Amino acid sequence: MRAWLVVVLTALTVSACFVTPIEQDRHSPGAHLRNGPQTAVLDDTDVTPVEDDPTSTLPVTVDSVRYGPVTVTDTSRIIAADISGTLGSIVFALGLGSHVVGRDTSTAFPSAVGLPVVTNRGHSLNAESVLALAPTLLLVSESTVPATAVDQIRDSGVTVVVFPAIRDLASNDTLMRSVAKALGVAAAGEKLVERTDTQIEAARDLVPDPSGDPTMAFLYIRGRNLLLLAGPGSGADDLIAELRGRDAGEAAQLTGAFTAITAEAMITADPDVLIVMTQGADTVGGPDGVLTLPGVADTEAGRNRRVVQIDESKILAFGPDVGLVLAALAKAIYT
Repeated sequence: MRAWLVVVLTALTVSACFVTPIEQDRHSPGAHLRNGPQTAVLDDTDVTPVEDDPTSTLPVTVDSVRYGPVTVTDTSRIIAADISGTLGSIVFALGLGSHVVGRDTSTAFPSAVGLPVVTNRGHSLNAESVLALAPTLLLVSESTVPATAVDQIRDSGVTVVVFPAIRDLASNDTLMRSVAKALGVAAAGEKLVERTDTQIEAARDLVPDPSGDPTMAFLYIRGRNLLLLAGPGSGADDLIAELRGRDAGEAAQLTGAFTAITAEAMITADPDVLIVMTQGADTVGGPDGVLTLPGVADTEAGRNRRVVQIDESKILAFGPDVGLVLAALAKAIYT
């Protein structure tokens, strides 16, 4: 996940633990780290548009995953729905929030939260809810499920553009430009890319150099019985690299984006910092509850109570807020 549905499915199919020890070079990475639980908070929880209701230059033909070339002729009533809320945040950041008539459950920033929801708690798209809002354009990800609902909406005459599901820094600018092109506001897209890249650079300046290369573990938590460690391709590995840390999952040679782990595996990983979603931490009693999870107390993070929580709607969404997310994490992790 980069997406929470993928997280849950992965948890059901991967092995219960990893066993490859992480070779730790203990060089006092804690010198720059904050001790005690921290909350990473963005300077602004809402999405700030780069322009105010830019005029869409239409028609425009764009490439759509699954459907091939698609011609967009009307952006007056937009629904953007993907599991991470990224597409909705991009539409609002481009200045077309007033055109949006429906949202997914992950698109929960203040200026969007009052819109009708077209996905359920499992993030699946409800075709009837979408069609009831009479959209002229539906933007979804290739991971949006069920695919039959997307097909049904398209067969009903709604223009549908499907974007790649990958959410990482390497593809972030391309995704924002692609959405801007589909909405006929390519110039606003360039402004958004420039602003986002500038914010990423500013976040990098907040990280000590040298950082001490602390090992950071991103944990997906849903109660005491579901504890997953992020690894390669999770999106968390990208963020940790930008924070000049070592990703615990990657260092442990995990092959999946998220892997269920045991107490022994947690101790072997021995992260210096734990990063969790606030909503996930809440399911075990908050940051103090995270510190009581199996194996955590016997890690460097546990001994120094280094649990950093951040809102689940922000942490792996990337899009226009990724620089702000990195800045919030840097301030919460480092002194």
